[in-house]
Amino acid sequence: MALRVAVFDLDGVLALPSIAGSLRRTEEALALPRGFLSETFQKDGLDGPSARLMRGELMFSQWVPLMEENYKKHSAASGIHLPENFSVSQIFSKAVSSRNISHPMLQAALALRKKGFQTGILTNNWLDDSAERGSVARLMSELSPHFDFLIESCQVGMIKPELQMYKFVLDSLKASPSEVVFLDDFGSNLKPARDLGMVTIRVQDTDTALRELEKVTKLQLVCPAAPLPIPCGPSDVGHGYVTVKPGVRLHFAELGSGPVVCLCHGFPESWFSWRYQIPALAQAGYRVLAVDMKGYGDSSSPPEIEEYAMEVLCEEMVSFLDKLGIPQAVFVGHDWAGVLVWKMALFHPERVRAVASLNTPYRPDNPSLHPMEVIKKIPVFNYQLYFQEPGVAEAELEKNLSRTFKSFFRASDEGFLAVHQVTEMGGLLVKTPEDPSLSKMVTEEDIQFYIQQFKKSGFRGPLNWYRNMERNWKWGCKGTGRKILIPALMVTAEKDFVLTPDMSKNMEDWIPHLKRGHIKDCGHWTQMEKPAEVNQILIDWLDTEVKNRPMISKI
Repeated sequence: MALRVAVFDLDGVLALPSIAGSLRRTEEALALPRGFLSETFQKDGLDGPSARLMRGELMFSQWVPLMEENYKKHSAASGIHLPENFSVSQIFSKAVSSRNISHPMLQAALALRKKGFQTGILTNNWLDDSAERGSVARLMSELSPHFDFLIESCQVGMIKPELQMYKFVLDSLKASPSEVVFLDDFGSNLKPARDLGMVTIRVQDTDTALRELEKVTKLQLVCPAAPLPIPCGPSDVGHGYVTVKPGVRLHFAELGSGPVVCLCHGFPESWFSWRYQIPALAQAGYRVLAVDMKGYGDSSSPPEIEEYAMEVLCEEMVSFLDKLGIPQAVFVGHDWAGVLVWKMALFHPERVRAVASLNTPYRPDNPSLHPMEVIKKIPVFNYQLYFQEPGVAEAELEKNLSRTFKSFFRASDEGFLAVHQVTEMGGLLVKTPEDPSLSKMVTEEDIQFYIQQFKKSGFRGPLNWYRNMERNWKWGCKGTGRKILIPALMVTAEKDFVLTPDMSKNMEDWIPHLKRGHIKDCGHWTQMEKPAEVNQILIDWLDTEVKNRPMISKI
């Protein structure tokens, strides 16, 4: 039978360095004989205190004194001198907390899952009540969403290499042994699986193991280029709703803990446009709230144009923070939400810990220049004139949602969406294919997510963001003369031909302490086209400007 299940050990396979490797390094550091720590750990085999720990019969803190005694007895019997500062708790806690995810192995697991494999983690784990238990929690919370199942010895009362553990896996998956490939770094753990008929791979170094995994699965799993950050899906994050005023609620996706970072998307998008940023920012130590902006997805979408005036939208974001009990948040915006986050910094600076915009520059409103006159003079903004008449653009964009999103979401070197002369052509999609090819920066599943979201309330709300130019201008002019002095970041994209990098020139006149990031070979859909670069810029900036910094503006 063909392989359809891939089972990965945690320690030494998905998490490195292995505990066994850490113990060897500790032996060298403490001048102990090689194997002393690991051999004593495994002493008494499947009936010893370590086996009881792994089965969940003991907590880690109960196991420590038993092992302290075992190490003393073993050292005395062997004539080995233990250092005065010898501590079982410290040695094992340090070994556990030093582990990090093996990203090549995780990428391979993700690739297998994408190809239809069931993937899971089978690990000998203990119930950790130590002071360092948070490291285990972080590791498992990062890994488990990317697998179909997780079997921990301490939760099921069985351990590897007991035969019943492997039979339990097969029964749980309703799989025959020949359908399973199992990866572990201990030969003793692989033998029972192999005896049952599973394909087994001993992981001594990641590259060799991955080549062997490719061979047995007949799939390419090792990406020659730098892998993309791992995205999240709707089921990988928490979801919440906040009623910001009677009849209007905002939906948000949430992940992580720490300083709050509010991610605000543009047109025509979704909280899902931040799918590559949410896990990365959460893992970097931030509480991420990715909002479905008003008019989109699971947020309310009132039909009235004035409901989408920037003043109203900003007041609702303040209410959003109030209802969640959040005094301040970092606001990160893209496209239209870039305008919103700059306005938040200008009109509600006390609620903004820091502000960042992708692609959208800050430009103060000019009281003597009507915004529609500005738009008419900029050819690439012609599509915004087409968007003004209610119902017209809605009809075109809602007619075939697959065509719409496959036309919009394209990388900088594959685009064919024309934004010039849209009014003259009579539509935005006039020159696009009826059945566009899929862009390299999205999957068919991604496109289907956007389609389902826009089936809920259509394009009326999103397009209404464009229909408040005069209201926004009049309100914005009230901020004439103000400067933004809170921490701020502007990220430009080299090949965004609408929001060009040149448009951000002279922003320092109004934001004196502005920090900058620039992404080469990147078009408008920055978070999707260059997610690794976006993540690095945001995390570096956040760690410098936000983490462990007092909540004050620079004056």
